[in-house]
Amino acid sequence: MAYQIDSESKAPLHNKVEKMMRELIEQAAYRDGELLPKEVDIAEKIGVARNTVRHAIGKLVNEGLLVRKKGVGTKVAASRIPTRLDSWWSFTKEMKSRGIDVVNFELAVTILPASEEVATAMDIKQGTKIIEVLRLRGTASGPSLLTISSFHPRLKMTGRENFSKPLYQMLEEDFDVIAAISREEISAINADKTLASKFNLEVGAPVLFRKRIVSDTDGRLIEFNKVYYKGDGFSYSIDVKRG
Repeated sequence: MAYQIDSESKAPLHNKVEKMMRELIEQAAYRDGELLPKEVDIAEKIGVARNTVRHAIGKLVNEGLLVRKKGVGTKVAASRIPTRLDSWWSFTKEMKSRGIDVVNFELAVTILPASEEVATAMDIKQGTKIIEVLRLRGTASGPSLLTISSFHPRLKMTGRENFSKPLYQMLEEDFDVIAAISREEISAINADKTLASKFNLEVGAPVLFRKRIVSDTDGRLIEFNKVYYKGDGFSYSIDVKRG
């Protein structure tokens, strides 16, 4: 990989360097334990201050992706903690792995004032104009997943973005925003009239509900997301490692 940052991107310099470092440590040699180049060498190759490189490396160390030992150097952690959301499988990838084609039943993009719930979740003033994206997806057998995403006005979305792309891929490619942290709540609810209609269920049927707030690598809120899963179509598994 050539040491190069995106000169055309309008993102802050430290974000560009961080993005380059994330791509760098995905190389097989570094994942196999090879030490990363010294900070000063990386800085000279890409033409930035050493402190900017140090900031990027420090962030990856804090996330558990890198290990830095004084007098030795920096290398990829043997047991990496996945923090970028694109390391989690999307619904489309999950279905593809099973040889199932995803069907998009509905896509609606709306500019609307933030509700009290959305405003509280994203720490903005109620009534602030935001972009909301509703996606109803499933398989040939019918709809099984309803996603409603509200985006922070800081992103300055227009509503004309390509939401047919995987969401976090689009944010990174088009806005230089890397989704890094997700705080989630999962519960079981009963389908109201709207959900029952979307999923072809009876009112009161069980539905799995997931609510999450997503932040970028700087801890800034970027998305408030609500997902509804058809109860007979999904299970949610979690691996828990004893500390």
